[in-house]
Amino acid sequence: MTSPSKIRVDFVALLAACALFLSTVEYLVPKPLPFMRLGLANLPLIIALGLLSWKEYLLLALLKVLGQALITGTIFSYIVLFSIVGTTASVLLMYLTHSLFRKWVSLVGVSIAGAMGSNSAQLLLSRYLLFGEAAKLIAPPFLIVGLITSVLLGLFAQQFILKSRWYKKYLEGGR
Repeated sequence: MTSPSKIRVDFVALLAACALFLSTVEYLVPKPLPFMRLGLANLPLIIALGLLSWKEYLLLALLKVLGQALITGTIFSYIVLFSIVGTTASVLLMYLTHSLFRKWVSLVGVSIAGAMGSNSAQLLLSRYLLFGEAAKLIAPPFLIVGLITSVLLGLFAQQFILKSRWYKKYLEGGR
């Protein structure tokens, strides 16, 4: 029989693999700016909110960032910095929002909080590293795309959690 910690490691690895698959799919979508992404790889992070401990959640986020950087070939570029900063802001806001306001905020709201945190952090970074004051010009489309995609990802995550037998089985302690 597998130990509980092994099951958790397997589960984090499974979610990380899903994030990397979605990141690969997303990589095929043209981007108007190098660090502007749809956020598909965040779906496993949203789904994992009710399942993982804080440490496991951070590990999943780290695996997502490193995996994306390897897939896209940006691991030694400034773009990985945008990914780290955006994911860190997103993970903190999603985890806190879900933990503190679960009764009042749906996964759509959690997803929006994560996307807006990620986008805001990346815009701030882009202001100081790339664009200067001109960063305010990319802010509206960047935030609008983030809002739209975060609503769609949140809706998908909610439906997945409601309808997935696998998810319910995992919550009940099964594999």
